[in-house]
Amino acid sequence: MWSEARHQRIRTLLQRKGQLTTEETMQELGVSRETVRRDFLALEALGLLQRVHGGAVHLSDEPPLDKRSTIHVAAKKAIARAVAQALQPPVTVFMDAGSTTTILARELARLGGITLITNSLSAAQCLVDSVRGGENQVIVLTGTLNGELFSTTGAATVLQLRRFHADVALLSPVAFNAREGAASFLRDEASIARAMCEGARQTWILADHSKLGTSSRETYCAARDVDRLFCDRKAQSVESFEALKASVGEVVLA
Repeated sequence: MWSEARHQRIRTLLQRKGQLTTEETMQELGVSRETVRRDFLALEALGLLQRVHGGAVHLSDEPPLDKRSTIHVAAKKAIARAVAQALQPPVTVFMDAGSTTTILARELARLGGITLITNSLSAAQCLVDSVRGGENQVIVLTGTLNGELFSTTGAATVLQLRRFHADVALLSPVAFNAREGAASFLRDEASIARAMCEGARQTWILADHSKLGTSSRETYCAARDVDRLFCDRKAQSVESFEALKASVGEVVLA
C-alpha cells in the first residue's frame, strides 16, 4: 500500500473512531510499527492528528491554510489548469476560500472576461493586476475577517451572496464522498459554499485524491448536484472512485 493510500486510510479510521493505537493501525494496514510511526509523524506535521503514547488522536478534518498550501501542490495545480481550460469567458464565477481555489485564481488571472465573486482575499489578490488592466472584475464579499483562511465569513457574507447569481460555483471541499457529497469542517464555510451552489447554474467541485472518499462535519452539496468533479489522476486509485464517478454529472481527471 502506497503512503498516500495509508494516510487516507488512517484519516478515515480516525474520523470514525477518534483515536487509534499503534497496534490496531498495524493490523488495519498490514504494515510494520516503524511504518505506522512514520505515517503518524507525517500526518501530525500536516495538523491532521496528534500523536499520543501508544497511538494517535483525531484533531480536525482540516489543517491550517498555511499547511494546506504545501500539500499535494502538483495535483492542485493540475486541477486548476483543467478548470481554467474548461471555463468559457465571459463568465461569472463564485469561488470559496482555500488553497486549491487560490491556486486556481492565479490561473484565472491569465484569462480575460472573468467576473469573480469571492470571500477569499487571497484569491482576489491574485487577480489584482488583471483588474487594473481591465481584463477581469472582482467582487469581494463583505463579512467578518477569518485570519486563518484570509477570507470573509459570517451571516453578512451569506446575505450578500444571495444578491448575486453566477454561471459556475468553483468550490474546494474538505471532503467529498458519494453518500454525503461535498463537506466542510466549519459551519460558516459550509454556509457560504451552500449559498454559492444555490446561486450558480452549475457547481464544479475541485478535490485532489486525498479528499475523495472522506467525510467532514457539514455537507453543503449532494454528489448528485455536482455538475463536474475535477480531480487528479491519482483519484483512480481511491477505493470509492467508481462510486463517486457514478454519482456526479461528469469527472474530469487532470
